[in-house]
Parts: sequence; structure tokens; C-alpha cells
Amino acid sequence: MTGRGDGSAGAAGGPARHVPVLLREVLASLAPKPRGLYLDGTFGAGGYSRAILDAAPGVRLLALDRDPSAVSGGADLVAASAGRLVLTEARFGDLDAVAQAHGFVPLDGVVLDIGVSSMQLDEAGRGFSFRFEGPLDMRMEQAGPSAADLVNHAGERELADIIYHYGEERRSRAVAHAIVEARRRGRISTTKQLADIVATVVRAEPNAPHPATRTFQALRIAVNDELGELVRALAAAERVLAPGGRLVVVTFHSLEDRIVKQFLARRSGRVGTGSRHLPGAPAEAPTFTLVTKGAVSPSEDELAANVRARSAKLRAAERTEAAARGLDDSVRALAELPQPKGRGR
Repeated sequence: MTGRGDGSAGAAGGPARHVPVLLREVLASLAPKPRGLYLDGTFGAGGYSRAILDAAPGVRLLALDRDPSAVSGGADLVAASAGRLVLTEARFGDLDAVAQAHGFVPLDGVVLDIGVSSMQLDEAGRGFSFRFEGPLDMRMEQAGPSAADLVNHAGERELADIIYHYGEERRSRAVAHAIVEARRRGRISTTKQLADIVATVVRAEPNAPHPATRTFQALRIAVNDELGELVRALAAAERVLAPGGRLVVVTFHSLEDRIVKQFLARRSGRVGTGSRHLPGAPAEAPTFTLVTKGAVSPSEDELAANVRARSAKLRAAERTEAAARGLDDSVRALAELPQPKGRGR
């Protein structure tokens, strides 16, 4: 269980609240300029937003969060910003429309810190973490179908695919079967129930995460369509960034990083963009140039101070003057469940 850079050690560790991950590197890549317009797509506890507002005089910031609790919790920072911070409840996949609606276009920078926040993990009633006994919920927006709905009503094959693809759990089919057998005896409604079920078929390894970690991650991603939102956010940022504007993305697991890496590789011309139907067609002009060479990882000092930074990766790119274009199928496919072949055992 990983997520937002405002701090928790994860589902199986202790809390380390309000510690923005890779903050120095985020600011260096974003390079805020005086009176610039910026967007923080994942407000959380406001760690990045505070730093961006303080980074250069006259900066104005539009911050989004799909969790109403995060938005209400940011009221004090909004008040203290003297009109320079607008905080609104929205999905970052819609960031272009939200920026247009609030007059924040074109943008000089967008920062996205992907995943679940420390507040969500640390509140038992939200059901994100098996560190606490709570309802099996996991909904960031606190609305719509919950993880309990998915676990109790999805077919065994669908559950196995979700757990394998989004959780990278090799024992996905065994986990799905155990869930289906358990729900025959009664509804699975709490985090502890589910964690205990998974632990019956996934062996606990010494010094390794809890056996249910990957299954919880998979269900959370599916419930909130996290990878689909990330794909939409990358395309939306391309549409509203000014030439020279920076896109900075911090991810916490390989599925997220793979999407960002592939998107930026294609948009920067690092991989071919010609049509397979028209092999002789010229490649499209790059819409981004890379700011970072590969992924940036936390320093040893940061890892020593904040254990939950261990899986974080940062990638950044700068917008060119080329026109924005539609999403490539290859990038979109990374957010979707593949056809069922070669699934876990």
C-alpha cells in the first residue's frame, strides 16, 4: 500500500504523517517562477502545495483532490494563502476542464503525486489499510461501489485478473478462489476479514510485506480506477501546459511508473510514433522534452528519515510548442485489464 507524498509508512508500518516525498526533487523539476500558474493534482495534506506557494513570489496554485475530507482539511491553507490558492474537489483526470473553469490556463506547471494519502491510510473507517480493523471501503471519493461490493459480487475470474494485474500477485487465482469460498459463508465486510482470507493462501515471508498487501493494492486501484485516472491526467496536462511548462509525476509502484515512462517516451520522441497502418508516415512532433534522465529516486538521507519513500520514483518533462494529441493505444492499454492469459496460479 503506497501513495501520496504526505506520509505514511504504508499499510503494514507506522505512520509518518505530512512528509512530502521527493519534495526537493519535485521543486527542482517544477522550477516555479514568479507569478506563475501551477496545478497540484493531488493535494492530500498540502505538502507540495505549501512548498510551491513558497517557492516564488506571486505564484498562484490550483489544487485538486477527489477526497472531500482532504479538501475540507485544506481550508486553513486556503485562508492563509491570501487568494493565491484555489482548492477544489475534483479528479485529476479532469484537470484540464477544471483549470479552464477556474481561469488557470495556460499552466506553467503540473505536479501529480499518485496513490493513496496518509490520512486515508490512517483512518480506520476509510478501509484502505489492514493495519486497522475497519469497513472494507477504499473509496477515495466516499461514494460509489466499495471494495466490499467488488469482493462480494465480482466473479472469481474477474477478481483473479484484478488481483494479478493491479496487485502483481502471483497467487491471484488462489486468492480469488479463497474469497469466493469465504463469501459463500457470509458477506466479507471488514479489512481484517479480507486480510485473514488472503493470508490462508499467500505465505508470509520473513521481513516481507503482509501477505495481503498486493491484494489490497489491487482492489484499491480497481475501486478508484487509479490507472485510468493517471492516463487521463497525463493527456489533460499536455492540453493545458504552456510551452516551457513542466509536468512532474511521482509514482509509488511499477504499474504507475510504467504508464508515465511510456507516455513521456512516446511524447518526447524516444519511441516511434508513426502509424503502423502508414509505415512511411512521418513521426509526430514531440510534445515534451525530458527534464529527468530516467526515474529519480529518493536520496539515502530521505530513505533513512521516511521509510515509505522507498518505492517512490519521479519523472519530469517540459512542454514544447507542438500541438497536443490523442492518447496512444499502447499507453491506454497499460491502465486496462489485459486479455486473460498467463494469469497467476
